[in-house]
Amino acid sequence: MSAVSSMSDIVALRISHCRAEQAAKDRMYHLAVMHYRDCLNAAERRQDARATEFFALQLARCYEHMGLRDKAAQFRALAEPGPDVHPLA
Repeated sequence: MSAVSSMSDIVALRISHCRAEQAAKDRMYHLAVMHYRDCLNAAERRQDARATEFFALQLARCYEHMGLRDKAAQFRALAEPGPDVHPLA
């Protein structure tokens, strides 16, 4: 991945994140989910475990607000770090 491509990916991720946050704040959860899914996909492409966990948790919260508990549980499980991940002390 080139530096320019990487920078544009980061900018696109940040834009999607801002849009998702605003949509969630405005209680437009379907729109927030769309943007958070874009963020989650970008985090997974970058193999960024912390970002993947963060965006999965945001998706879980949106799905909870929408009353979709099973869907929320799936993303909450994705947000939990695996057994080989050690938090920073």
